[in-house]
Amino acid sequence: MHHIVTKFGGTSVSTRETWNNIAAITKKHMSSSVQPVIVCSALTQISNKLEKAIEAALLNEHHSIYQDIETTHFHLAEKLEVSAELITQELHQLNQWLTGIALLKQAPAKTQAQILSLGELMMTRLGHAFLEKQGIKVKWYDARELLVSTPSLGGDTVNYLSARCDSEYSPELVNNFINCGAQAIITQGFFASNPHGETVLLGRGGSDTSAALIAGKLHASACEIWTDVPGIYTANPHQLPHARLLKQLNYDEAQEIASMGAKVLHPNCIPPVRRANIPMVVKYTQLPEHSGTLITKDIDESAPLIKSIQVKHSIILISIDTLNMWQQVGFLADVFAAFKKHGFSVDLLSSSEFNVTISLDVNAKIHDRPAINSLIEDLNEFGRAKLIEPCSAVSLVGHHIRTVLPQLGPALEVFEAKQVYLMSLASNDLNLTFVVDESQADKLCQKLHHLLIESNPQIFYYSKSWHEEFGKPNVRPTPWWEIERDQLLTTSSMQSPCYVYHSPTQASRAKQLKALKSIDNLFYAMKANPFPSVLKTLEKEGIGFECVSVQELELVLSLFPTIKKDRILFTPNFAPKSEYAFALETGCYVTIDSLYPLENWPELFKNREVIIRIDPGTGAGHHKHVSTGGNESKFGITQNDISKVISLTKSNHIKVIGLHAHSGSGILSTDLWQQTAAMLASLTDQFSDVRSINLGGGLGVVEKPGQHPLDFTALDAQLLAVKSQYPNLEIWLEPGRYFVSDSGVILAKVTQCKEKGKVRFIGIETGMNSLIRPSLYGAYHEIVNLTRLHEEKSSFAHIVGPICESGDTLGYDRLLPDTKEGDVLLIANAGAYGHCMSSHYNLRPPAQEIAME
Repeated sequence: MHHIVTKFGGTSVSTRETWNNIAAITKKHMSSSVQPVIVCSALTQISNKLEKAIEAALLNEHHSIYQDIETTHFHLAEKLEVSAELITQELHQLNQWLTGIALLKQAPAKTQAQILSLGELMMTRLGHAFLEKQGIKVKWYDARELLVSTPSLGGDTVNYLSARCDSEYSPELVNNFINCGAQAIITQGFFASNPHGETVLLGRGGSDTSAALIAGKLHASACEIWTDVPGIYTANPHQLPHARLLKQLNYDEAQEIASMGAKVLHPNCIPPVRRANIPMVVKYTQLPEHSGTLITKDIDESAPLIKSIQVKHSIILISIDTLNMWQQVGFLADVFAAFKKHGFSVDLLSSSEFNVTISLDVNAKIHDRPAINSLIEDLNEFGRAKLIEPCSAVSLVGHHIRTVLPQLGPALEVFEAKQVYLMSLASNDLNLTFVVDESQADKLCQKLHHLLIESNPQIFYYSKSWHEEFGKPNVRPTPWWEIERDQLLTTSSMQSPCYVYHSPTQASRAKQLKALKSIDNLFYAMKANPFPSVLKTLEKEGIGFECVSVQELELVLSLFPTIKKDRILFTPNFAPKSEYAFALETGCYVTIDSLYPLENWPELFKNREVIIRIDPGTGAGHHKHVSTGGNESKFGITQNDISKVISLTKSNHIKVIGLHAHSGSGILSTDLWQQTAAMLASLTDQFSDVRSINLGGGLGVVEKPGQHPLDFTALDAQLLAVKSQYPNLEIWLEPGRYFVSDSGVILAKVTQCKEKGKVRFIGIETGMNSLIRPSLYGAYHEIVNLTRLHEEKSSFAHIVGPICESGDTLGYDRLLPDTKEGDVLLIANAGAYGHCMSSHYNLRPPAQEIAME
């Protein structure tokens, strides 16, 4: 008979519903002729309450915590319909030990271990009775009979609270279990015994370790870790709902992810199953049929190299500055001797000629402030030592991390203007870690996850995101091009390659933005798409136009000769003097985004009204090329130069009637616009004639599965909140892409298909000469086979054009049906920054433009 070890965590043993699932899981394993060995954690939060009870007992204030622990277990016993008398012995022991601590005013490690083990003991007493009532013949074992620790040199704290056990195969234990006459075994996680028979703990999270150790001793067929998430994710799914499930990992990757902050698994549980080559599966107790994450020795060389972005909080750094370490033999050995003396383990290290910075390993000792202070005192003998806290470690985890360093350039830009205290590339090539301020860590994790996981061309490798599986489903409206499929296919048969712009979609976007109560004036940033039919559609909806060149301005005036000039906004950048002069003569609004025109052409603006563009100080957006704020951006006047603007405008009788700022493009969160509005509004006190603030554009467009559309209700509420404080101030917006992006598609026929090794290429009749955004920004565009839209998608392929450049790739690893020469591919979200950025490179003409009414 084989064994399978099933470990259930705190949340998995805390309700009648989860125990029903545990019974069902156990019966399913029994039906496969295996003997399940159930390892239980304590009831959720009970271990924490027991720790608090120990602390409170030192002050003789533990009674209410004891009552809470008792009540919680009695309540679960009632739900499980088993007798609460099963745990009276453990509760009596708990009360005695707490009373003893209160009398003696001390809680030695040995006593702490005895108290903290009671949570698992009580849980398995109740669980055993419940499973027996479900018709399962279960044998209850004390974990101290199964696991014996190996003494170490760390003293009582280590030997009683963080003990280590071996996992050598035990034929005696196997026979014991098989011959005990039970269908299943139930025992406790978290604790073991020492050679003297005393209770010792395996450290917090030790129940995972217990399960792995027992699996090793039994040479179990598998070790299952049942928890409150369906497996290991690319990030913490509770904090990042778009984190994706990792279907398979090897032992090293799983251990590294666990070590770097993932709480779903304890890193110490991996070595026992690795040594015995036992598969480990992380599964979801609430949904037993879910496949979870499989952990084995196998390495999938075709998988994405970066598997996860992890954050570990409460990191303490110690930095030592000294001139004495220069070429001094044994300096670091002396420093490490101080850490050993005070019982601190070192995690990360970075050094230069005159500084060494070290992070402390996160363990129980890290909370011992007197010990830390003593360590710092000793380290000051070597130089000036200081603590840096609170910090967090943000880690990129995967395999062959060194090989992806050249691809990390854009991702590393998220650390711009952030304090990075320490950076470490793991010697085993499994992680790259940055230690930053704790307040920055979660935001950095979110940005890195978007850049490296969500935008990865191999995103198909990952399973569904937490949000996709368990969140409120996004109901995707049927796109217009699917409804108009037949007409588009007819058009493409005669005019491909071509852009097709759907005017009703443009009008719908205009109506949506006009419904915002907080916005007083809307302009279309026509650089996004200056096609005449687009401009005419938006003009009919009452939308104004934002122009960035004289040529755009002339086009608007030629198409709409009677347009009111207050519907035109001229916002040039590094334009010649003549363009400003032309715009001023038309009577439209003119924006100045540099001190240069005011300092060198003051006569041009004398007695005129202007708008001043302010640099918000930081940029945002889906790529650095669309980020328009910060010192590295060429746009806007810094806030430090506002006093110069005031002086120049006053001395030349120039009236500043508006302030403008724009941070970037493709932003799907609402906070940025509220921050920009508040920033601009706060500056209006310095300009007596300002009557409007222009928040720019950058409204994000959903491009790929899993993204949430911008919440316009929240955006409106946030801007109205700012407006309530400045009731006389108008708020303007000047979106470009949002008006037109999803109204446009590219239609192009397939020219060739080929395979090189495992890579499949599908070539179409136009490429980066028509749509350069994927090459320039790494932009994602949905690509479908319009000819075979409703056929099963069967294989992945790179979609490429005919341009003689390696970068002429429109989409990587796209799942498509069996595609043939002559099929029509549709590239979606192509209505903005498409044809207007095209070229005749290789003398190939770009796709022509067609309007669909």
